Amino acid sequence: MSYTPAARPLLWPLVPVYWLAVALRELGLHSGLQPVRRLRWPVLSIGSLSAGGAGKTPLAIALAQALAARGLRVDVLSRGYGRKSRATARVDPNGAAAGFGDEPLLIAREAGVPVYVAARRYQAGLMAEAAEPASAESAVHLLDDGFQHRRLARDVDILLLSRGDLDDHLLPAGNLREPLRSVRRAGVIAIPADDRDLEAEVRRLGWQGQLWRLRRTMQVPPISGPVAAFCGIARPNQFFSGLESAGLHVASRIAFPDHHRYDAHDLACLLAAAHSVRATALLTTEKDRVRLGDLAASIPASLPLTSVLLRVAIENEAAAVDWLIERLALGRLTKRGTLC
Repeated sequence: MSYTPAARPLLWPLVPVYWLAVALRELGLHSGLQPVRRLRWPVLSIGSLSAGGAGKTPLAIALAQALAARGLRVDVLSRGYGRKSRATARVDPNGAAAGFGDEPLLIAREAGVPVYVAARRYQAGLMAEAAEPASAESAVHLLDDGFQHRRLARDVDILLLSRGDLDDHLLPAGNLREPLRSVRRAGVIAIPADDRDLEAEVRRLGWQGQLWRLRRTMQVPPISGPVAAFCGIARPNQFFSGLESAGLHVASRIAFPDHHRYDAHDLACLLAAAHSVRATALLTTEKDRVRLGDLAASIPASLPLTSVLLRVAIENEAAAVDWLIERLALGRLTKRGTLC
C-alpha cells in the first residue's frame, strides 16, 4: 500500500504562521520558558512527523507486549484524543471511546497493559507511578504519539517515517507537524521493511543511528461476495486498497473524518449503502469498531460486522528490544549520576 500526500494549495498562506508557532515552541523549550518535566520511571516515546496514519498505535501495542514479555512493568501514557473528559484516568478496557479515546481503549484491550490518559501526560505518568509502585529498574512508560510532546522528558524517541514524509509539507497545507530536520531528535527511525529505497535516502540524510524495519500486515478474513467497507482514519485509501489486495470485492467504501464519532444516522447510512450493493459483510478497522461502541449491537446478523486487524512486526525484534533495554538502563545510570 502506498500513500502520496496531497498538498492543500489554498492553505499555503497559513504555513508561515504554523512554522512560526513551531519555532516559538522550540525557543521556549531551549530557553526554559516551557519547563520539561521528568517522571521517575524511564519514558519510551513513539511518534511521527505526519499527522495520523503512520502506524503508531500498532507499534505501541507490539512494543508494550514485547517489553512486558521481557519482565518489564509497562504502561502506556496517552492524551486520549477525541474523549469528552479532560480528567486524568486509567483506561477501563470495557469502557467507551467517548470516555478514553479510541486509541487508548484499543491499546488497553490489545496490549494487556495499563493505559492512562490525561491532557498533560506528565499527570498520567504520576498516576501510573502512584497506582502501581515498581522500581525504576523494572518499569517503563510508553508514550503514545509523543514525538511532539516535548514537555515530558523521554529516554528514547522512536520516530516512524514514511516515503510520503520526505515529499510532504508543513501543516496546514500538508500533513507534517514538524520540518524534516526534526528527525535528528530521534533515537530510532522506523521505516516500512519493503522500502529499501527509503532506507538509502534516510542514510543519505546522514542518519547513522538505529534503523528499524517494520512489517505491517492486515489480517483480512476470507469473505465471498461483495463487501461494504468504512473507516474514519487519516489515510482511508490504505485500508480500502489493503482489502482489495487481499482479494475482497469492495463494492461500497465510505470514508469518515479521522477519529469520527459515530451516531445512529451514520449507521443508518452505512446499512443503506451495504444493502444497495447487496453486501455480504460490513468491514472496518479496529479503531472504528471501538468508536461504534454499542451501536454495533443494532447491526443485523445477516450483515456481519468484521474488524480487520492491523499488526506491526519489527524485523529482528529480539535485537531491537535488547538495544532498547540496554539504552533505558544507561539512561537510569545517567540520572543516578546527576542526582549524586
